[in-house]
Amino acid sequence: MSKFLFNEFEEISPSAWKQKIQVDLKGADYNDTLLYTTNEGITIKPFYTKEDRTNLKVSATQKTSYNICQTILILDEKEANSLAIDALKRGANSIQFIANKKFDYKTVLNQINFNENIVYFKINFLDASFIKKVDTFINHKNKFFQTDILGNLAESGNWHVSLKEDTQKINEIINSVDNSISISGDLYENAGANIVQQLAYMLAHATEYINIFGDKISNKLHFEISVGTNYFHEIAKLRAFKLLWKSLLNHFKLEGKEVHIFAKPTLRNKTIYDYNVNMLRTTSECMSAILGGATTISNVSYDEIFDVKNEFGERISRNQLLILKEESGFEQANDFANGSYYIDTLTEQMAQKALAIFKQIEKGGGFLKQLREGIIQRKLKESATKEETQFLNNELILLGTNLQPNKDNLMYDKLVLDPFLKQRNIKTLFPPINRKRLSEKLEQQRLKEEKSGE
Repeated sequence: MSKFLFNEFEEISPSAWKQKIQVDLKGADYNDTLLYTTNEGITIKPFYTKEDRTNLKVSATQKTSYNICQTILILDEKEANSLAIDALKRGANSIQFIANKKFDYKTVLNQINFNENIVYFKINFLDASFIKKVDTFINHKNKFFQTDILGNLAESGNWHVSLKEDTQKINEIINSVDNSISISGDLYENAGANIVQQLAYMLAHATEYINIFGDKISNKLHFEISVGTNYFHEIAKLRAFKLLWKSLLNHFKLEGKEVHIFAKPTLRNKTIYDYNVNMLRTTSECMSAILGGATTISNVSYDEIFDVKNEFGERISRNQLLILKEESGFEQANDFANGSYYIDTLTEQMAQKALAIFKQIEKGGGFLKQLREGIIQRKLKESATKEETQFLNNELILLGTNLQPNKDNLMYDKLVLDPFLKQRNIKTLFPPINRKRLSEKLEQQRLKEEKSGE
C-alpha cells in the first residue's frame, strides 16, 4: 500500500502527546486526573503507544473457533440426554454434564457424536472405577473429566475421604484416563480474588498436582476459569495465564499440550434485581473469553442464581454465543488481541505480578501448605472485602443494584433458589474458600424491606 498520504503527518512522540494532554487539562494534574491504579496494583494510563509494546505473542488455544457449551445437571438420565441432544441440534458443539452421584452413562450419552462434539464431566464425587468405565465407554479423545481433589478441598475444607485415599484414586485415574484433572480456577474469581491472585493461585494449584503426581500429570491437566466484567483486563488475564503455564512447563522441563481453558462468566457480579442486566454482563464476559483465547465457553443464564434451569434461560445464553460467533465476526477471533499496545502491556504486568505471588507461595511451602495454614483464605478475604467495600461505596457499580435501582422491581416471591452464601455447620480441616456475590448484603436488605412492606 502506498504511504504517500501518511508522509504528510509527522510522527508524534508519547511525551508530546502527554504535553498536549497536560495543556488541555488547564492546570489539573495529569497523574491525579488521568492515571488510576487497579486492585492488582497496575497503573492504567490514558493512552498507549508503540513504546509500550512488549512484542508478546500469545497463540490461540486452538486453530479453529471456540466451542459453544451447554451445561446440564444430571438429575434424570433420560432428561439429561434429551437436553443435550436438543442443545447440540440448536448450535452447541459441546456439553458439560454435572453429576453429584453415579449415573447411567450409557443413557446420558446416547446418540452423542463424539467425532463432532466434546463432552465435559464435572463429577462432584470421587470414584476411580466409575470414571474409568465412562472413559472406556466413550473411547474418544473428545472428553474431559473435571475432577479436582485440591479444588474440592479448598472449597469444602475437607478431602473426599482422606489425603491418602484421594491421592490414590487420582493416581489410578491419571494412569489410565486422558484429560482427567481440572484446575478449578473459577473458585478464586467467585470468591473475590483479584486477577493477579487468580493467576497465581491457579498456577500454584496446578504445581501442587505436579509435585504430588510427577511429570505424568502435566498432559492430563486442563483449566476452568471464570471471566469477570472488566473487558480488556479479562482478555489479558487469559492471555497471561497461557504465558505463565507455558513458562511453568518449561521450568519443569515438561512437555505440555497447549493450555485447554474451559471458561464461564463469573457469578460474583450477577444480581437478582434488574436481572436482565445479567445478559449484558455475560455478553461482555463471553467476548473477553473469546478474545482471550478460551477453548470452550459455557455461558450462564440471566436467572442462573435464583431460578432452576429452564428452556428459555438456557436458549438465550446459548444464543448469545451463537450470535457472537455467526453474526458478530467472532468466528476466528481467538488471537485478535495480538499487537494491542494496551492488552499486551496488561498481559505482561499481570503475568509478572502473578509470578511474584506464585514464587512467594512456593517459598512458603506450596499451595497445600498455605491452604492448611489459612494464608490463601486470608488473602482472598482481604481482596473480597476490599471489593465489597468499593461496591457499597458506589466506587464499583452494578447497574440496577447500587446505581439507578428500580424500586418497583420486587423479587421476594420470585426466588426459587436461595441466591445467598449458605453457612455450613460441619467440621472442616481448615476454613473453606467461599463463593459469594458482591451484591448479597444489599439484596438481603431490599428483600427484608419487601417482606415487611416498607
